[in-house]
Amino acid sequence: MSKVITALKAQKRNKQRVSVYLDGEYAFGLSRIVAAWLQVGQELDEQKINELQQEDGSEVAYQRALNFLSYRPRSEHEVIANLRKHETSQEDIDIVLGKLRRSNLVNDSDFAKLWVENRSEFRPRGRFALRVELRQKGVADDTIEAAIENIEEETLAYRAADKKAGKLKDLPWLDFRKKMSGFLSRRGFSYGIISSVVPRVWESLKHTIVEDELDLEEASEVLK
Repeated sequence: MSKVITALKAQKRNKQRVSVYLDGEYAFGLSRIVAAWLQVGQELDEQKINELQQEDGSEVAYQRALNFLSYRPRSEHEVIANLRKHETSQEDIDIVLGKLRRSNLVNDSDFAKLWVENRSEFRPRGRFALRVELRQKGVADDTIEAAIENIEEETLAYRAADKKAGKLKDLPWLDFRKKMSGFLSRRGFSYGIISSVVPRVWESLKHTIVEDELDLEEASEVLK
């Protein structure tokens, strides 16, 4: 049995949703984009009402996914986990992922590359640590390997150690080596990389300290 749309009203709490009234009574809410073609006086049968509500469910899930992605890039696994947290059906998840993939809003290959680039720039990591992080994001192993294939681990390790060195500058060599090696190990760098980088950073640090001391002596002489 069909019912007649008697009113379409924007919801007060959410202007992006529309309240649909059938035969003078509130029936259900829809996203504006789903309700766009509806008009007062139009008849809706049971099947059409079900179709509208199903379409609305996938649209709500899609908008939720877009909002989730607005904060930072995400892997497919993260998007799926977020949708499931909101009790989204598998059918709607599949619809949402299809839309996101077609728009290239989710792409695990691009996500993994960007993750590695950001880590390399701001918090350098070794391949081991990057693998662990990306696996936690649900990225496939072959995608991870492609993303980390060309990174220069020794360069990244040196950059990370150089940033850390200032905090350890007053330590004797053995303590410096122990703490710096532990730091680099936690960043996922191998023993071979660590054993090469730590002495180089130590020498650079001591050379810088000597230069600073000489500059201070020269400044003192000038002031006398």
